[in-house]
Amino acid sequence: MRLGIIGLPQSGKTTIFNALTGGDEPVGIAVGRMEVNTAVIDVPDKRVDDLSAMFEPKKTIYAKVTYADVAGLGGAQDKGEISGQLLNQLTQMDGFIEVVRCFESAMVPHVHGSVDPLRDMVQMDMEFLLNDQIMVERKLERLADEHKKGGGRDKGTIEREVALFERMQEVLGDGKPLRDIELKEDEEKVISGFGFLSRKPLMILFNLGDGQPQPEIAYDHHRSSMVGLQGKLEMELGQLPEGDVAMFMEEYGIEELGLRRMIRASYDLLGLLSFFTVGEDEVRAWTVREGALAPEAAGEIHTDLEKGFIRAEVIKYNDLMACGSMAEGRAKGKLRLEGKQYAVQDGDIISVRFSA
Repeated sequence: MRLGIIGLPQSGKTTIFNALTGGDEPVGIAVGRMEVNTAVIDVPDKRVDDLSAMFEPKKTIYAKVTYADVAGLGGAQDKGEISGQLLNQLTQMDGFIEVVRCFESAMVPHVHGSVDPLRDMVQMDMEFLLNDQIMVERKLERLADEHKKGGGRDKGTIEREVALFERMQEVLGDGKPLRDIELKEDEEKVISGFGFLSRKPLMILFNLGDGQPQPEIAYDHHRSSMVGLQGKLEMELGQLPEGDVAMFMEEYGIEELGLRRMIRASYDLLGLLSFFTVGEDEVRAWTVREGALAPEAAGEIHTDLEKGFIRAEVIKYNDLMACGSMAEGRAKGKLRLEGKQYAVQDGDIISVRFSA
């Protein structure tokens, strides 16, 4: 899972990256300079903490998400399209966190001379839409040429692809992202290799000043979300020793850092869920897509488990917490056996039975 942190110059995206990582990467990288910094972050999950307290394992492992601070965006629409090197980085991402500047600072002038979150959101959207539009138009040209020449693929297949890309062209022409299109499974396969940027999940992260409220801006698109974060404050807290952070939170009555909520929200944005394996050696959170069946989940643990899958022994996290132990969960009938067609649910605790 890779989420690209994007935004206009001076929006504070590297500040957000530093807040996530507790790092001190230099801010203010010039637009057009291709640079990517990455970091793998634990996804905060109280359920993992509770399970670890119950089983007291040798190791506790959280779900992971990779964040990449992608420099180079901003003003690509003036040149016609995103550069090949930058596009290669962006297409590798599973989704994006778009940092939108809301804070005022005389020391850090806005690239457009004034702070206007809606204007900046529109500009970033247009960069992705324009890139996708160019790709769709080129594909339609190739399909038209293929249909004219004949002798290759079935013409019916080509015509169905033409209809699909024309529908995408219409949506993009209306200024809407490709996330808004509902596609069938076979249509998803047709476009899977293109890496359309406006098709990927997007979180709008409003980078707020101290005490600044989140702006009331509507963004009604599929697989999209919005969150507000005081980036500079969160970065400073992220660079403090853990004990000092706890003292600060207690002093100001802060129950949870905004950063933790943002990490969980970005994980949810990708349409993922967590299931758990437990034991004396290890308590671990695993990640699968929503709708994944039990053998696929088993394959996340080890490929041999998917190949030899027989049954999954499953108990829900809430049931285990209520029962107090696995033995009590079994005695109360909360532990059940599920077959190959079982769709894994968020919070399932799973033990796989398999043949070697």
